[in-house]
Order: sequence, then C-alpha cells, then structure tokens
Amino acid sequence: MPQQRTEVQVSAGTEADLEALTELYNHYVRETAITFDTAAFTPEQRRPWLHSHPEDGPHRLLVARDVRSALILGYATSGPFRPKASYSTSVEVSVYCAPEAAGRGIGTLLYTSLFEALDGEDLHRAYAGIALPNEASARLHTRFGFRHVGTYEQVGRKFGKYWDVAWYEKKLGRLDDEAAVSRSD
Repeated sequence: MPQQRTEVQVSAGTEADLEALTELYNHYVRETAITFDTAAFTPEQRRPWLHSHPEDGPHRLLVARDVRSALILGYATSGPFRPKASYSTSVEVSVYCAPEAAGRGIGTLLYTSLFEALDGEDLHRAYAGIALPNEASARLHTRFGFRHVGTYEQVGRKFGKYWDVAWYEKKLGRLDDEAAVSRSD
C-alpha cells in the first residue's frame, strides 16, 4: 500500500509546542549520541530554551508539523555560536526530525525555511556540530553549502563511549570577505 503524502507546514515554535518539542528532543537524549545531553528534560526545564528563540531575529525556532494531524515532525534552530559579543554575526544551527519522519525531506524543508528566514539578518556564518558517525546529517549540511572545517576527536562521552564531533561552516549574508575587509580600511 503506497504511503499517503503528508502536507507539512513550517512555522515559528510557540509555547503550545513545548511539550511535543521536549518529547522529540528527549528521544535523542535517551536513544542516541546526536546530542551530548545525558538526562531527559521536563517541558519546564526546556522553557528557557524555547523563549531564547523569538519569532524574528537571528535566533529562530521553526517547527514542521503535519497539517492534518498537527503532529510535530521536526524542528530547526539557530542560536548563539558563542556568548562573546564579537561572535554575534555567527549562529549555530541544528535540525531534529521525529524518528517516524526521518528520511522524508523534513530536515531539508526545515533548513530551507530557516535559511530563508535568516537571509535578511546581520549574519556572516552558520556553524553545525555533527556527532559522528552521522552520514545523513553530513549530507544534509553539505547540500546546504556547509563545508567541513575540522573534527574534535573523542570530545564527548555518552553511553560509555567517546564520540567525535565534526564541525561544518556555511557563509551567510551578502558581503564577501574582500568587501568586508575593504570597508574597514
């Protein structure tokens, strides 16, 4: 029997999504090394994370949901790369898909929407850390113009094993490096 096509809507994450977003993330906390968090969260513990992603600006949370069932199929975020002021034009991005939505193009849809939303922001670079192995995530990031810039070896320990993290970088914005340098002269 052919699988029925799912109509998907992408919109900003809201307070009403908190429980489902927490449940989705906790799957990855409990079952995978994709995140280095080791203890599941309650929705109340995740509330500050939710509120750190307003509907506009460089730090976003976009949610993909099945239009018919309203089930959350995944989410993508952009957040601060590092807390110091000089890093403000860089963001760290991530995408998480519900296990049942993996391989259905949800990650691609979310990143397309996220980078379109970030297009007018004062941003210069996006970074993504990928716990290895994760070939699907590496392919997704490469498709979106990210390039591998290095790997931290055995940087995190989870499930009694050390994991490497590959770092990927994507140029953002309309200024190239040469134009930015000449403007500062």
